[in-house]
Amino acid sequence: MTTTQARSEPEHAQGTEPPAGRAPAGHHGPHGYSAQKDAHLKRLRRIEGQIRGLQRMVDEDVYCIDVLTQVSAGTKALQSFALSLLEEHLRHCVAAAAEEGGAELDAKVAEATAAISRLLRS
Repeated sequence: MTTTQARSEPEHAQGTEPPAGRAPAGHHGPHGYSAQKDAHLKRLRRIEGQIRGLQRMVDEDVYCIDVLTQVSAGTKALQSFALSLLEEHLRHCVAAAAEEGGAELDAKVAEATAAISRLLRS
């Protein structure tokens, strides 16, 4: 194998496997959210607009309570989006792992539990 070939191959192809239950970094493929991708992107663009609105409000010296109200709305929008992704992950990835059982199921449940924990801390 040439040096160029070694550099162009994904990291996991060179013998370093990703952690159990995790896709390789940059992995693209059918995920639980794939069927709703367009709707999710539309939702994220709307959230992005809310955040840009916050920047504008600060730039225009809008009353702090009004800015905080919009921060709360943006936070809720992101939390709602995260819960939607989590539900899709459970329905798609965890359900598929449940069919396989064993270590794959254990890994997906641990991964989902860690994601829920992160969401609760935020």
